[in-house]
Amino acid sequence: MTMYLRRRAAFSAGLSQPLPGDPGRGHDYLCELTVGGEIHADTGMVINIKDVDAVLKARVTSVLGGKLLDTEVAAFRDLPPTPENITRFLWDECRAGFGQNARLARVTLWPTPLLEVSLSQLESPAEAPMITVTRTYDFSASHRLHSAALSNAENAEIFGKCNWENGHGHNYEFEVTLTGDTDPQSGQLLDLSRLDAIVEEVVLKPYDHKHLNYDTADFRALNPTSENLTKVIWDNLSARLSAEPLSQSHLYRVAVRETARNYFEYYGE
Repeated sequence: MTMYLRRRAAFSAGLSQPLPGDPGRGHDYLCELTVGGEIHADTGMVINIKDVDAVLKARVTSVLGGKLLDTEVAAFRDLPPTPENITRFLWDECRAGFGQNARLARVTLWPTPLLEVSLSQLESPAEAPMITVTRTYDFSASHRLHSAALSNAENAEIFGKCNWENGHGHNYEFEVTLTGDTDPQSGQLLDLSRLDAIVEEVVLKPYDHKHLNYDTADFRALNPTSENLTKVIWDNLSARLSAEPLSQSHLYRVAVRETARNYFEYYGE
């Protein structure tokens, strides 16, 4: 039985020159280590949190905190300090800090609250770690839950207030996760400004401040449940991203948060 624990640390770091597509010259980063192992019979722990904190201090915050990454950290003098490259650097640094009883299973980095980069062996420890980049977006839209395959009485029974004819609205939040190989020159899976433009074209422009049933082609004949919304966003983004020239990344996951209590994920299965 493998148990996983997660521990976080924050640090600030800058750049002497901004990265392409990033107008800023630094971030307040949040780093999370996921460590896995067997529960020790005597201590009841996988690893002492103090030991994880020691790795975070010695190999993350002391190395990167308060530094100009592209001039003061040797690893990034010839390698662009993109979030993807920083995450891989942290993986290599921190992995050596744990013994055989506990292994590093995942490193996650948040350069901003709306961008998450992760390098993980959580699901396949015998394989090379998988890198993912998750970007968060939001839009507001209305919908009415109504299926043409059901009678009016059945729709009212199944969907209740959500079946009211004029519909109701949500402030949707959705996440787009990419995976693949980072470009050796840019250090990115995909230029984030390009991803933002694709999401604007495929999702935000068609859906934001629209009534999904009445104002969008996607849901004229399809009940706009959040399950269907998540699947349609996946289909539209996947098709658009696959046509992107020179992209070495592909869509891995789409998640939609309809409310604080309702969250939907789709992996293209």
